[in-house]
Amino acid sequence: MTETIARYFDAFNSGDTAAMLDCLDDGIAHHVNEGKIRLGKEKFAEFCAHMSRCYKEELTDMVIFSSPCGTRAAAEFIVNGTYLVTDEGLPEAEGQTYRLPGGSFFELKDGKISRVTTYYNLADWIAQVSGKGAAA
Repeated sequence: MTETIARYFDAFNSGDTAAMLDCLDDGIAHHVNEGKIRLGKEKFAEFCAHMSRCYKEELTDMVIFSSPCGTRAAAEFIVNGTYLVTDEGLPEAEGQTYRLPGGSFFELKDGKISRVTTYYNLADWIAQVSGKGAAA
């Protein structure tokens, strides 16, 4: 199970959406931080395309945890990013860099990721890209 999660994040860091999709169950439920739930690989791929246009990110300091039953996992990491293109409703993009902790929670079915929920502190991100430093 942790191998599937590690492959998913390796693909993320490589910018390889196809390899990420290969780790997912067809009915993936993608719970986005501060966003709506997206269902299915097509919606996941659309989200990845949008994110790749607006952000360049690498996840470091990765720690992956898994449940003994093999159906749930979690990961903690640091998001190291550059804000490339203004994302609707967010501050203007000017190539700002940011660094913040994040985490993801997973459910697995038949060796594939059937749910991923990602969290990070949006207020911290906004403060960093707005030039106000990390949120207190």
